[in-house]
Amino acid sequence: MSRFYVQNFGCRATQADGAAIERQFLDQGLRPVPDSAEADIVVINTCTVTAQADRDARAAIRRLYRQNPERQIIVTGCYAQRAPQEVAALPGVSRVIGNSHKHELAKLIRQTSFVPLSELAKERVFVSDIFAHTELLAAPVFDSANQRTRPNLKVQDGCDNRCSFCIIPSVRGHSRSLPLAEVIREVNALVEAGYREVVISGINLGRWGRDLHDPRRDSRPRLSGRAQFAGASIGAKETVPYSFASDTTELSSAARSYRFENLIHAILAQTPLEKLRISSVEPMDWSNQLIALMAESTRIAKHAHVPLQSGSDSVLRRMHRRYRPWHYREKIEKIRAAMPTAAIGADVMVGFPAETDAEFEDTRRIIEELPFTYLHVFTYSARPGTPAAALPNQTPLHVARERNRILRDLAGEKHGLFMRSFIGKTIDAITLNTTAGLGCPAEQSSAKPFQTSSSFTSALTDNYLKLRLHGYHQPNRWIAARVASVDGDALTAFAV
Repeated sequence: MSRFYVQNFGCRATQADGAAIERQFLDQGLRPVPDSAEADIVVINTCTVTAQADRDARAAIRRLYRQNPERQIIVTGCYAQRAPQEVAALPGVSRVIGNSHKHELAKLIRQTSFVPLSELAKERVFVSDIFAHTELLAAPVFDSANQRTRPNLKVQDGCDNRCSFCIIPSVRGHSRSLPLAEVIREVNALVEAGYREVVISGINLGRWGRDLHDPRRDSRPRLSGRAQFAGASIGAKETVPYSFASDTTELSSAARSYRFENLIHAILAQTPLEKLRISSVEPMDWSNQLIALMAESTRIAKHAHVPLQSGSDSVLRRMHRRYRPWHYREKIEKIRAAMPTAAIGADVMVGFPAETDAEFEDTRRIIEELPFTYLHVFTYSARPGTPAAALPNQTPLHVARERNRILRDLAGEKHGLFMRSFIGKTIDAITLNTTAGLGCPAEQSSAKPFQTSSSFTSALTDNYLKLRLHGYHQPNRWIAARVASVDGDALTAFAV
């Protein structure tokens, strides 16, 4: 029996694709192994959002080849879709399988897995037009450190936006959604398996459902793979209580029902899931209805991630982003007014071509003024084939890096203030699958350490804060905890 290992690079969507690939291999009767050194087949599931992501993938391929020239190295994912010939030229690559063929990756490998090494050396590239692609790989992702808590389920893939800096639409194709019945089936299966929080994600998550009643193309995705947990009891919950009509005469009303907030309503109504966490949603998709639903339901984590990219109107226009700074500010202020204790985060890009000091100051100022609790700060990386890569006046790298540092420092200050605001308060947190002694040097921060005789359980609060809970607690439990102090990048607390 062939042994396989899947190594993932990049975002949650890539991790989800990797989980679906593992599901394919299991269906083919192959055996997973915990380390690439033990595998006959290694799949490198790549990202290409930055030049560094490409470099990381190439380094991994070269390392695997040096370790064992006899094993099969299969390269898939976004880098494979964008530059298949470049990837195929790397030593040791047996097959390049782009996102366009990822849904049949295991089958393609099995068809040619018993050929001479001399034949394997020949180029084999499986890449086609990604915009003709209707498959959506969907399988829950389980963090290797916390396999008993917080699985991630991808419910949407692709993107119909055309941001000038972004390569993702050309490597992932049109926006496409996992049908509602499939989402409900997967969530119910996860709940039946014992999970108490599920994170839903996508490339452009807030666009979920928009394609399901698009008459311009047959865009209903075909779910790749079987259900993760066989025998999940769904029963009457399979019935959809909303107007998801299939009759084309009812297209306008049905299309209005296929919106992201309707998906959230359905998960709450048709599953007993204790906590639903929503990953990144674009500013224009934070409707008043979605904000109100999050605020009113105790079953939705109080956590909003709203990509910003820039606080400068002129930069947003060059980026081809579909909102202006004042639109963005309004959304964040509505979220904070509705949920005073929510985590609010954003993606921010510095060093976009021709970004002036004044434009950067616009970004710094809006971040300073809005109630963010964390940021993901990225330095612009030119992607071949994107409009931004051809723009004049590319920002010098040293300038972009200094701007990155300034925003990270500002984000750190805001995160610290947010954490300290919970001292003395009681907050809900889910225990993770990690426990250690507080005297362990690796766990101590520059803040005052705990006594070495103590122990703690790692947890994550409803509003996305790391928490160290005194004493040992079983993983995958929601616990009310009283916050005692801030220790480095985490709260410390006692169960109440």
